[in-house]
Amino acid sequence: MTGKTTAPAADPAPVAPKEEPAPAPEQPPAKEQPTAPTGEPASIPTAEATPAPEEGSPAPPAEPQVSAAEPEPEEPKAEPPSPPLSLAVEEVSENSVTLTWKAPEQTGRLGLDGYVVEFCKDGSTDWIAVNQEPFLSMRYAIQNLGSGEKIHVRVKAVNANGASVPATLEQPVLIKEILQLPRIRVPRHLRQTHVRRVGDAVNLMIPFQGKPQPQVIWTKDGQPLDTKRINIRSGEKDTIFFIREAQRSDSGKYQLTIRINGAEDKATVEIQVIEPPGPPQNLKLVDVWGFNVALEWTPPADNGNSEIKGYVVQKSDKKSGKWFTVLERCTRTSCTISDLIMGNTYSFRVFAENASGLSEKAAVTSSSAHIKKTKTVYQPEKIPQRDMMEPPKFTQPLTDRTTTRGYSTHLFCSVRGFPQPKIIWMKNQMEIREDPKYIAMIEQGVCSLEIRKPSPFDGGVYTCKAVNPLGEASVDCKLDVKGKKGWGN
Repeated sequence: MTGKTTAPAADPAPVAPKEEPAPAPEQPPAKEQPTAPTGEPASIPTAEATPAPEEGSPAPPAEPQVSAAEPEPEEPKAEPPSPPLSLAVEEVSENSVTLTWKAPEQTGRLGLDGYVVEFCKDGSTDWIAVNQEPFLSMRYAIQNLGSGEKIHVRVKAVNANGASVPATLEQPVLIKEILQLPRIRVPRHLRQTHVRRVGDAVNLMIPFQGKPQPQVIWTKDGQPLDTKRINIRSGEKDTIFFIREAQRSDSGKYQLTIRINGAEDKATVEIQVIEPPGPPQNLKLVDVWGFNVALEWTPPADNGNSEIKGYVVQKSDKKSGKWFTVLERCTRTSCTISDLIMGNTYSFRVFAENASGLSEKAAVTSSSAHIKKTKTVYQPEKIPQRDMMEPPKFTQPLTDRTTTRGYSTHLFCSVRGFPQPKIIWMKNQMEIREDPKYIAMIEQGVCSLEIRKPSPFDGGVYTCKAVNPLGEASVDCKLDVKGKKGWGN
């Protein structure tokens, strides 16, 4: 070669050109020492150069094994957000339409950048984006539309990973001014479940508002109504839902939709058609003891499309054959009937009850219960003799009172004693005898004296004295009678 010289093999600094490979070194290439950053060969300990540990000395720590690099776990794939929810028309004018919606359920790992609103004319497939940059508001008005046009509208949620599946209005919007938005006014009694019995008529009138006259749509559980059974008549201000004879199959949730050019309002009316339940099942006479009987049963197979409120239990003795109710609204499926008559034989039956009434048939026990006569010997309880004699003692004294002339008043006190003491009432230490002005009574130890229409002359000190063979006791009080204002006293 001209202008170039080949370096000897012993010198490791220069690298042989690729055209002429350098002569093979004395040692295999696998054991060739790497070149240090300064150009000098770096020293790497080899298995031959490592001295063997002496006996009794601890073994050097093992060198860590360099394993192949494990692949890093992949990060979860970023996804676009889910579509916006509840897209609806809020207002329509001659040249604009205002939309509202709710945020999507999932915004993705990258969050939400905003929304993009698009529309296309009815009959076309060219969607036009209204806004170039996403915005975060959930209300938007599309302006500069042609009056009388029909447009389809959709909204997409956008993040850095892309746009969601669009939320689209079910019906095209007619760009025409709505004088009054549709609104349903559900009566108060229809805001809860409307309950009717089998065979009854169902007649519901639901008022609404909206101009021009809205379109009225009824569905049941999302499906069209059976017009053979249900009649719908709608006017300018209300809609009437009518069933001549209700059946249990008419139960369900009915949806009412009022729509004007894409703007709509919805309401749901729930109807429950019920009938009496079937009879209870598996009625058993579980036990008979003394004057008592225990019964058990299971709920009816058919509850009449209404919750079972309870059970009515009746008994009938063999002698009369008449049925008598012993329990009403028993909420359990078991009961104990007591106070049966010795020597009688009884049968029992149970009715189920729901909001429609009692079951037409009852469950009757297959066997009878006979209340046996038992011989009992009365052994009076031995009570130790006790001296119950007690002199009179007032447990509640009389209290001073002030009353107004012409208004009856009462004096009260309580006394105890055995034998029952005799009660004597006195006024100013003079015994009150048979005077129609005074009515004295004693009941359960409570003594009372009624003074009828007292005058100032009836004021004074009143005494209640109790006397029995063991002694006597008395209590006093002062009564003050004031004259009415304007009477001069």
